Amino acid sequence: MPWLLLGLYAVYEPRQNLLGLIGAGLYGVAFTYFAHTTLYAIAEGIPTYEALWSRLGTLYTLHGAVMVIGGFLFVWSALLAGWRPRWALLLFASGLSLNLLLALIPSPDILQTIGSALRNSGLMALGGAILFQRRPGAD
Repeated sequence: MPWLLLGLYAVYEPRQNLLGLIGAGLYGVAFTYFAHTTLYAIAEGIPTYEALWSRLGTLYTLHGAVMVIGGFLFVWSALLAGWRPRWALLLFASGLSLNLLLALIPSPDILQTIGSALRNSGLMALGGAILFQRRPGAD
């Protein structure tokens, strides 16, 4: 999952600009960090998300911001490049937006799963579009 956007960047046509590559890289770095926090919580026996956040606070929040910025750069670049289906990109961006909003306002942590589901649905749709996309001269 962490480097999925780099894979989309590499195979999708038409090619995105440099901001898309930077966005994909930022998103991947942030998700790699989040994978690390899961292992850290297990190794340290941290029982709850709140306890983990109190330990990692600023660094955790910084990586969340990097993930959102990277995702938005990627989407913006993909839209400018004319990627289809556009709705899948917008679904991915809406999930990012919802996760950002829910991080800024007091809300139950479980609601973050809605934003994650939207993000992941958008990514699955982009992957599906690659599988079923007709390439010129493929007849």
